[in-house]
Amino acid sequence: MIIGVRIDFRLLHGQVANLWANSLNVGRFMVVDDDVAQDSLQKQVLKMACPTSVRLSVLPVEKAAANILAGKYDEQRLFIIAKGSKTVLRLIDAGVPIEHVNVGNMASEGTIKNVTRSIAVTPSEIEDFKAIASRGVTLTAQMVPSNAAEDFMPLLEKA
Repeated sequence: MIIGVRIDFRLLHGQVANLWANSLNVGRFMVVDDDVAQDSLQKQVLKMACPTSVRLSVLPVEKAAANILAGKYDEQRLFIIAKGSKTVLRLIDAGVPIEHVNVGNMASEGTIKNVTRSIAVTPSEIEDFKAIASRGVTLTAQMVPSNAAEDFMPLLEKA
């Protein structure tokens, strides 16, 4: 069962590993990223950041989608983390039933628009978010569980 989807270019770190895991009673973190899934050093760092009470999967997009759609995690409280909007859009287009995305921290080369203090986007990412929203997915900006979630699309339009 997918209990959360977060875009955070830092992937699994203190805020996610502790605050989000505890708030949502996460059973498994799934880091979805084609490059990270092939990098043994990055996977080792993610394993060290993951709480011992939570399982961890680090998978490329296609494998993550296939596993989710096959019901492999149906009995677990699954929290998906992706570096960027394109990965989430690919998961949705692969048929993964994502209803809500929390946009956390984003910063990348080519940033042209600061949406919040912790979210900066490129023209390509803006198009990704519009595509995600057009598929009926709710997008919010929320740094930590104790912060109020803000509707992301109006923030994107205002920036």
